[in-house]
Amino acid sequence: MWLPTRRRDESGSAVVEFVWLGILLLVPLVWIVLSVFEVQRGAFAVSAAARAAGRAYALAPDEQTARQRATEAARRTLEDQGAPDMPLEVEVTCSLGRGQCLAGTSVVTVTIRSGVELPAMPEVFRDARTDFALESVHRVPIGQYVEGVSG
Repeated sequence: MWLPTRRRDESGSAVVEFVWLGILLLVPLVWIVLSVFEVQRGAFAVSAAARAAGRAYALAPDEQTARQRATEAARRTLEDQGAPDMPLEVEVTCSLGRGQCLAGTSVVTVTIRSGVELPAMPEVFRDARTDFALESVHRVPIGQYVEGVSG
């Protein structure tokens, strides 16, 4: 006994497959591009904050004021770069040791630590921390022609 075979008409299925495949590949690609842009924006902000904090520290009259000005300069720089909600940690060290950071031959090293959250990242994967850590270091030589701190 012979049974007739039915042929399925597949016209239009290539378009449907192309659209689904495009969506499946396009969504992760867009997320990756947005994440790269977010990390780059954060990296620029942290780098600018380190430079601003170093300059503010070097121009202060004493070390206590210098630390306050460095932190404030870093915070304002992050705000200017469009990242006011980024976490901020400012660390200042100097080559001559504490108490002589503003002496004539000292080199001040400012380290800024921060981070950015990647866009559309589920809270389950975050572990209550930022998704991408950023750090920038800036060194400022106080200079030979600056009045030294008398001890």
